Amino acid sequence: MGYIAVKGGTLAIEESIKRLKYERVKKGTVLGIEEIEGGMRGLIDQIMSEGSIYDEKLAAIAIKQAEGNPEEAVFLLRAYRSTLPRKHYSRPIESEEMRVERRISASFKNIPGGQILGATQDYTHRLLDFDLIEETQKEALEWLVQFAEENEGQQEQLDLIRYPKVMDYLRKEGLLADCEDQDLEPDDVTRKSLTFPTSRSQRLQVLTRGQTGAVTSLAYAVIRAYGVIHPTVGELRVGQIPIYIDNPIHPETEDEDTYYIGAIKLTEAEMIVPVTVEKEHGKKEIEFQIGYGLCYGQNETKAIAMGILDNSLEKGNPEYPTSDEEFVLFHIDSVESTGFISHLKMPHYVTFQSKLDSARKTKRKEASEQKEGN
Repeated sequence: MGYIAVKGGTLAIEESIKRLKYERVKKGTVLGIEEIEGGMRGLIDQIMSEGSIYDEKLAAIAIKQAEGNPEEAVFLLRAYRSTLPRKHYSRPIESEEMRVERRISASFKNIPGGQILGATQDYTHRLLDFDLIEETQKEALEWLVQFAEENEGQQEQLDLIRYPKVMDYLRKEGLLADCEDQDLEPDDVTRKSLTFPTSRSQRLQVLTRGQTGAVTSLAYAVIRAYGVIHPTVGELRVGQIPIYIDNPIHPETEDEDTYYIGAIKLTEAEMIVPVTVEKEHGKKEIEFQIGYGLCYGQNETKAIAMGILDNSLEKGNPEYPTSDEEFVLFHIDSVESTGFISHLKMPHYVTFQSKLDSARKTKRKEASEQKEGN
């Protein structure tokens, strides 16, 4: 069978786009944006994190337009984000100020302020709930009323509590090194391409924007065999963080003159990594290091995986690919990786035809030499 060039024009592309819409609405059901926001919380949080923009409604629109395809939804959000002006820079946030909704530690049973399980899938049986097939709006509203009555006043009390960081207690015991404040302006990976070696601010930005599955997969590889880290969750917290900006007219004003512009939901993970350190006279001691993860929404697996990779990249062990900055950071970005793989579907007629002609010439030459030899 010979190679046949395929031609496609404007009309074919337009019809393809029409067919795409048909596939989305062919069952006669249109999914509302509010329904996506209300019922796809986990997906929205993932899309906002990878899309690097915090807006639940925009994420819901992208999910609807992409028909639930995460990689396409992230692409849409990133493209939209690139059109927005940058009007302000927010003040640095302090996670101690978080209005905590969930806070746990796998390292300590008893932590100051107590463990707060919050909303999590961790303790469910992972069995399909077929009752959801018949679930109605009325039943959901009735359940919400009952839930509000049972928990009246509790959330207000929690909002007033400032929970201390678990890591601070290890520092007080001298088991964890103090972190020095660095007031250096972070390198912005959305304004300047990565160069190696990277700064820690660049690594953390790329990790928090990374594809959840890719970040998780590489972190698992670190623990399983392709790294030297076996961490424990020191503290994982989920909650709302207030965001402030400087006075736009007098940016040099003090903290009390800043403007509160809202709150965003974040997941923060601080991973404790034990390391063996050789002291004087060959004596060995165990010390602890930290791996840090932070991402939009409630995205706990990604935050933990980010903390693992943060520590792995900080060590930079040349024996393992998971400690190689270029290997990790260039391959976890959703738009970069899926974009390149997807571009393989686009026409490569000229380059492939060149390779095909080369292969045919070689075959003809071999056939001719074989014929002359006979």
